[in-house]
Formats: sequence, C-alpha cells, structure tokens
Amino acid sequence: MALPSAWSEVRVGILLLSALSLLSARLVGAGQDSGSVIPAESRPCVDCHAFEFMQRALQDLKKTAYNLDTRTETLILRAEKRGLCDCFHAIH
Repeated sequence: MALPSAWSEVRVGILLLSALSLLSARLVGAGQDSGSVIPAESRPCVDCHAFEFMQRALQDLKKTAYNLDTRTETLILRAEKRGLCDCFHAIH
C-alpha cells in the first residue's frame, strides 16, 4: 500500500522539475526578446545555475528513491517474517 504512494511522490517531483525547467526556459527566452543585449561577460551563467539546481534536485530524488527502496525492503521483510511466524504457529 505504501509503494503506490511512494511512486506518486516521485512522479510529482519529476513533474515539478519539468515544470520548473520549462518556466525557466520561458523566462530566459523572454529576457532575450526585450531588445537590450547584455554582453555575455557581464551576465550570470544561467546554464551553470540551472545545472547546479538540477544536480541538487537529482541528488534529492536519488535520496528519496533510496529511502523509499529501503522502506519497501523493510516492509517486505516484515511481511515475510509475519507470514512465516503465522505459518509456524499454525503447524504447532
């Protein structure tokens, strides 16, 4: 029961990251259409900041996936143990 909830959290995170990247792409495009051109040397590196943001987001998703995987394994082992204990008590 916890597994579908976990996958929905991961999906929401991916959708959020996609929406943020689309929004940032639109903002960058809107800034370029304004008419005044700023030399590349004086502009902040938007690509670098976007890359760092996406890298941190990916690390967070990896941590979340690892935590969900660990929790899933724990729940599966607990269910198997419970099943074995129930089976053992039924025999004796």
